[in-house]
Amino acid sequence: MHRALIPALLAAALAGPAVAQTPSAPAAPGAGAPPAQSQRGTAQGQTALPHAFLYGAWTGGIFPAPVTLSAQECLAAPTVIFTRDAVLRASPTDVTYQQRLVETVRAVPGGVEFRLSRPVQASTGGGAFGLGAGTPAPEPGFGCSSPDLLRVQKRGDDQIAFPNCSEFPYPLVRCPAR
Repeated sequence: MHRALIPALLAAALAGPAVAQTPSAPAAPGAGAPPAQSQRGTAQGQTALPHAFLYGAWTGGIFPAPVTLSAQECLAAPTVIFTRDAVLRASPTDVTYQQRLVETVRAVPGGVEFRLSRPVQASTGGGAFGLGAGTPAPEPGFGCSSPDLLRVQKRGDDQIAFPNCSEFPYPLVRCPAR
């Protein structure tokens, strides 16, 4: 996915209809309804998805987050983007975002845990300006113990971390609103 499409993708994903994920834990009331119906937050008092607080663009993680950063600068090249159905991550040597679809998400103490599907598109190992060309593509993921599991630790309203993920040693901060 090219970086130029990110602002449009964010707007569409955050404003579009709710597409739900199946929970890891057994379903609660409304279990007879399809997952999209039982997980969608509604006016009738159903709860929001456990990862709803993550929706949007985040910067940092790979490197320390800048102290002063405008919304325009941050949204031009976020490090990680969370939507209802996907997690996208940037790479310092590639112009495309690595997209992982969310299979399940569950609340854990201090954050959430994602089980991610295999990558939508295979990485080629080639990067921007030919950097990395001819080298094998890295294992998709975030440098965590399992490429298909991502644990997100909430450190504050606008700060998260990926504990024990070598490719994201620093906390991430939410991109400011425009």
